[in-house]
Amino acid sequence: MTDFKPTGSKVTYPIAADPKREIISQLNMVDPDEKDSSGNNLPSRALHIVGPDKKIRLSFLYPATTGRNMDEVMRALESLQQAAKHKIATPVNWKSGDPVLIPPSLSNEQAKQTFPQGFQTCAVPSKKEYLRFTHI
Repeated sequence: MTDFKPTGSKVTYPIAADPKREIISQLNMVDPDEKDSSGNNLPSRALHIVGPDKKIRLSFLYPATTGRNMDEVMRALESLQQAAKHKIATPVNWKSGDPVLIPPSLSNEQAKQTFPQGFQTCAVPSKKEYLRFTHI
């Protein structure tokens, strides 16, 4: 194991202080099992991504004893950004550059106009043409 050496990097995003533990209680960010030396429940490792409309778009909640997976955080953030920009959805285990889903709310004609690069329709038992993939 290597020695930890803090880098002292400047934080360029807002951080909220919560000395009275009001925010963590309101957002249900309290770990029910882990306590500090005073007997207070520790805050969970929570991450909320808030959109420009001030609505929570995604929440991760990990126990206080579990670190976040920043690769997953960045993957999810990119998925949210791509979905907002291109009106798509991302499938399970999606990574940047992988095919994305065209929402069923778009007809095939609308999909052809929206995604002129084309798309692939996957056969499903119902024979409905709603499982469509494209690249953005």
